[in-house]
Amino acid sequence: MKSFLLSLLVIPTLLFANPEPKVKSIKWISFEKAIELNKTNPKPILIDVYTDWCTWCHKMDASTYSEEVIVNYVNDHFYAVKLNAEQKEDITYNGHTFKFVANGRRGTHQLAASLLNGKLSFPSTVFLNKNQELVEVIPGYLQAPMMEKIITYMSEGIYINKEWADFEKEFKSNL
Repeated sequence: MKSFLLSLLVIPTLLFANPEPKVKSIKWISFEKAIELNKTNPKPILIDVYTDWCTWCHKMDASTYSEEVIVNYVNDHFYAVKLNAEQKEDITYNGHTFKFVANGRRGTHQLAASLLNGKLSFPSTVFLNKNQELVEVIPGYLQAPMMEKIITYMSEGIYINKEWADFEKEFKSNL
């Protein structure tokens, strides 16, 4: 009986003595906040364009955007924006107000449509450079290993002088 009682005291202590460190999360901010911050501290901008009903968007949040290496790299090198492609709130950028446009039961936000060049695919990852110029739109679900390559390629400006295929070969050989 004493050993049973002792185990009731010891086991919880062992379980909670060294809890697993929590993985930080990506510091998602609004598009407007990213533009504001970029004025004083320029960084590339990563925009996750999603919808609430998109299963692959939720899966990417739960897997790719939860991987510690991705979280740390994105937080250190980008302003990270979550943009709901169906949000109702207006977004003003460069003197233009982007609005939600209803279409049947749903609709689309004009900024999402503009960033995706009218090709509405969710999730999509959009990269803007430090000058807020569109660099690349990558549609679809991205697993962490691929995302790691892409964010390195984009954040370091490697895309300016090196084709993706050449970069990817070098990236694989450095692992």
